[in-house]
Amino acid sequence: MRRDYPLSAGPDPTPSRSVTVPSPTRTLSLSLASDFNSLSCPAPFIYPPPLPLLLTAKSIHLRHPLAPPPLFITRRRRGDRYSKATRAMCPGAPVAAAASDKSVCVMDASGPLGHALVSRLLRRGYTVHAATYHRSHDEEAALRRAGGDGERLKLFRADPFDYHSIADAVRGCSGLFCMFNAHDQAPSDEVMVEVEVRAAQNVLEACAQTDTMERVVFTSSVTAVVWKDDHSLVDNFDEKNWSDLNLCRKRKLWHALAKTLSEKTAWALAMDRGVDMVAVNAGVITGPGLSSDHPYLKGAPEMYEDGVLVTVDAEFLAEAHLAVYECPTAYGRYLCFNNAICRPEDALEFAQKLSPSAPRTLRSDELKVVPQRIQSKKLNKLMVEFASAVYGDLD
Repeated sequence: MRRDYPLSAGPDPTPSRSVTVPSPTRTLSLSLASDFNSLSCPAPFIYPPPLPLLLTAKSIHLRHPLAPPPLFITRRRRGDRYSKATRAMCPGAPVAAAASDKSVCVMDASGPLGHALVSRLLRRGYTVHAATYHRSHDEEAALRRAGGDGERLKLFRADPFDYHSIADAVRGCSGLFCMFNAHDQAPSDEVMVEVEVRAAQNVLEACAQTDTMERVVFTSSVTAVVWKDDHSLVDNFDEKNWSDLNLCRKRKLWHALAKTLSEKTAWALAMDRGVDMVAVNAGVITGPGLSSDHPYLKGAPEMYEDGVLVTVDAEFLAEAHLAVYECPTAYGRYLCFNNAICRPEDALEFAQKLSPSAPRTLRSDELKVVPQRIQSKKLNKLMVEFASAVYGDLD
């Protein structure tokens, strides 16, 4: 099956690129032109100019970094009618059916974010499919504690390399919260990259084949945004920025490489399959279990010096996920953090959270105050709209 998108208008020296996306059910080839200038986007949807993008997950190549809402790209391939998710993307459109009528899936539900999300979703009346990649009796007990004794919590075992286990978990769901939890003991090498890219492929393909699916919330990372060879070229990092893949490989920043490639893979498949997807690029999640061995923190001193070392607590991050899922105006990527470490005392406090044996004082010449060079204005605006249930025009 081949799909050509007429996305380029006017002269363009860069030819269209052929994209081959392997899936567990079939191999699909598509052509994507090199910019989005010809998209007819009625106001108030305005997109940034195209930026170069390259997917190198061995088989995926795409040039545009931000996937616009599927409303302006494609219809679902079932007749000529738009999907419920597409109609909900229109500003001012009412939120669809009540939460009590919906099932959503949280995958991978292990870890602080998964527990916080499961708890919040159940309190809002959703039926929750909690899927874990490495479920143990302790993890199952923790999820049941997070979900209470209600019958609306259903537990699933999924495998990132097993498409059918993922499809079973999302069957009948109207939403998916997709995350891949990095653990301190996890291998921090190319294996991590391959696993996360494969998981993204299988998850998005399973969602595309689920008739009831309305929106996917894909959890990515700030590390997919901030790693540049020359930070001086960027005044403030926001959702339009992507980490440099070659730099990540050169410096063995496997967490950043895995998050960047898996998110780009997810966007490529979401655009092709007509899946309504929103990404949340989160700072490192603070809380019990976080240590200096966490793969996110490789290169933390450089992130501090560049003013992009940020953290987020699990409850705030869970609320942000809920907002981007339920808000009809949510689109694209959202940076999510609620603490920026830019002062020596902040860095010292963070170091003590990572390790009780960390120094309690610093020499005066060790660290200096740095300006914050990352912002989350887009998410802040959406959170205000979510809290007030008043959805205005997009900037």
